[in-house]
Amino acid sequence: MENTTLLLTLAATFGLFMAWGIGANDVANAMATSVGSKAIKLRTAVIIAAIFEFAGAYLAGGEVTSTIRKGMVDASLLSGTPELLVYGMLSALLAAGVWLLIATRFGLPVSTTHSIVGAIVGFAAVGIGIEAVKWDKVTSIVFSWVVSPVLAGTLSFLLFKSVQVLILNTENPFKYAKRYVPVYIFLTGFVISLVTVFKGLKHVGLEMSKADCYLIAFAVGTVIALIGTVLISRIKIDTSLDKEFHYRNVERVFAVLMLFTACAMAFAHGSNDVANAVGPVAAVVGVINSGGVIGQKMALPSWVLLLGGMGIVAGLMTYGHKVIATVGQRITELTPSRGFCCEMAAASTVVLASGTGLPISTTHTLVGAVLGVGFARGISALNLRVVGTILMSWIITLPIGAILAIIFFFIFKAVL
Repeated sequence: MENTTLLLTLAATFGLFMAWGIGANDVANAMATSVGSKAIKLRTAVIIAAIFEFAGAYLAGGEVTSTIRKGMVDASLLSGTPELLVYGMLSALLAAGVWLLIATRFGLPVSTTHSIVGAIVGFAAVGIGIEAVKWDKVTSIVFSWVVSPVLAGTLSFLLFKSVQVLILNTENPFKYAKRYVPVYIFLTGFVISLVTVFKGLKHVGLEMSKADCYLIAFAVGTVIALIGTVLISRIKIDTSLDKEFHYRNVERVFAVLMLFTACAMAFAHGSNDVANAVGPVAAVVGVINSGGVIGQKMALPSWVLLLGGMGIVAGLMTYGHKVIATVGQRITELTPSRGFCCEMAAASTVVLASGTGLPISTTHTLVGAVLGVGFARGISALNLRVVGTILMSWIITLPIGAILAIIFFFIFKAVL
């Protein structure tokens, strides 16, 4: 293949741009409930996201990357023209990045997964041929987009109901909050670490038995719960906050929990969504390094995951505040107890999907979870106009990603 240095440079640049878009739009989703419920400040959210998004991307991002990289296009049809796959992946990255930039500018939480899947399907169907798209794989991905918000919404609904029964609707909510919140903290640590040791550490070279995985997850959950218990024990009732019900004081206890769920959500998001930026980059690198041979088994270069992690953090720090305002404040009023239910439900759904290699939409999952908590308080608690705008932006993301990718594909084909 010719122009290999130029193609690699373009792949790295567009991958970084796409990862920046993920940070600005999608990571903002991950942090929105924490910031919107006033459990943590925006600056703290950025620091948490920087550490845990990066860790999730680097440690557990391999499974989904392989789906985006080689699961959706029948590469065997391109064995004679490997450059078409390279142009296609470059156009998919650029198309998705441009759409994310536009959406973030208007504060719309669109799906980066939709953007990149739409773009890849678009270039493959038009640039190569309808038969090049693995429609069964695409169908399973689209199916997961419907299932994920419903699952997260159901989980957050049930979680919030449990919070109401165990804590909020008791005669002494503050006392019961201090008793049960450490249990929720344990659950958070257990779920995230379980999926990480099960699936995420394979490409780091750590293989463990099922029993070991459960044991490690239990230990991590216990340690995190103990840390949380120490932090909670320092919270004393402030009688000036509320005279009749101690809900304000209860929310202070939940704010401690939100620190842990914010970390979990950032890790889960990094593990799932880094693939949207680095999957196509990995495909380009694979074709170029193999001298134009498509479909060879190649290890994912660690610098590619590193590039994705860095871009994501940069996007959140520079432009993430717009989407944080939409998801965190405008769908429904969030408090730390409600925000916890959203994040725990969304993080659980996302890490399960990462484990199975399905690139689900974190945006859909989190918005579904926020809707679930809203429903638990009654339909009037939801801002239906904002919900309608968000749903509309979801619907148009696929075709826009596809159209932009097709345009860029023919430009690259002509120029390069």
